[in-house]
Amino acid sequence: MSTPQRILIVRLSAIGDVVMASGLIPALRARHPDAHLAWLIEPAAAPLLAANPRLDEVIVWPRGEWQRLRTERRWRELAGAVRRFVGALRARRFDLVLDTQGLLKSGLLARASGAATRIGLGSKEGSRYLMTRVVARDPGGPRLIGREYRALAAALGCPPEAFRMDLATRPEDAVAARERLAEAGVDGPYAVLAPFTTRPQKHWFEERWAALAPRLAARLGLPVVLLGGPGDREAAARIATAAPGLRDLAGRTSLAQTVAAIRDARLLIGVDTGLTHMGIACEVPTLALFGSTRPYLDPGTPRARVLYHALPCSPCRRRPTCGGRFDCMRAHEVDGVLAAAVTLPGVLA
Repeated sequence: MSTPQRILIVRLSAIGDVVMASGLIPALRARHPDAHLAWLIEPAAAPLLAANPRLDEVIVWPRGEWQRLRTERRWRELAGAVRRFVGALRARRFDLVLDTQGLLKSGLLARASGAATRIGLGSKEGSRYLMTRVVARDPGGPRLIGREYRALAAALGCPPEAFRMDLATRPEDAVAARERLAEAGVDGPYAVLAPFTTRPQKHWFEERWAALAPRLAARLGLPVVLLGGPGDREAAARIATAAPGLRDLAGRTSLAQTVAAIRDARLLIGVDTGLTHMGIACEVPTLALFGSTRPYLDPGTPRARVLYHALPCSPCRRRPTCGGRFDCMRAHEVDGVLAAAVTLPGVLA
């Protein structure tokens, strides 16, 4: 393959995967410093990349608009929207596309770019037939954070040491985050809890978060802040009601403001969710509670640690066999979580 001049990364979602795949940005910059580097992404996750100075371009796939036109059966308008988007994508003349999602939708978009070289990461759903090369998603070896994206970077000849998760925020996002914190009575150092995910088998139990929060605040002498998205507000309110003194900001910060709030935290404790991966990316002392999933066991930094109790049935991923008990997450006791958190470097500074 000749040296690429225009590179497109395709990773449409989800937030946690975009965070981990962001390590490709500095890795590709080290290998191809003069290339035009772009990323194709869905609107919900785009704020993670919008401020990154190492990207030349962030292209937002208007998935919601296409779905709306399809639902309303406005076929002619949908065809026109698709045609215009594909035309604009092809006009950029990418010569290398990396489909790091490996699904049919991402493969179709990679193919639509017109790039002669299309490399897929663990391509499935038939998308492998749209690629010119496929790199295995599971490279084996240690379960290091982002290891599948590291494997792709290595296959492209990028120096291993250049791979590091790469999140950037605008100054105004940091200012807005501090304003939200101040409104919650936080003026100075604080710890963050990130309890929320899209799958119940990845959750730790609300009553344990409520028990942990005041003990953590007392141990650190710091306020504890609850972060999450708009869809987490009800669960966050229940936890906050059961934990007086917990500062509930779930759904009250934008995604970029959330990154800024995490970057300034003294400590983050979370489950397998994008916010936990953000903590590691931002080099914040982070404790990850894994159970039904274990995207990595090695966070790649001494400032973070994974708590994971391997059971015969774990990791079950999307097919729990415990009848809703979630024994792997129940194995995380409040005492053990607190003890592990306060031993992370820098937490008791």
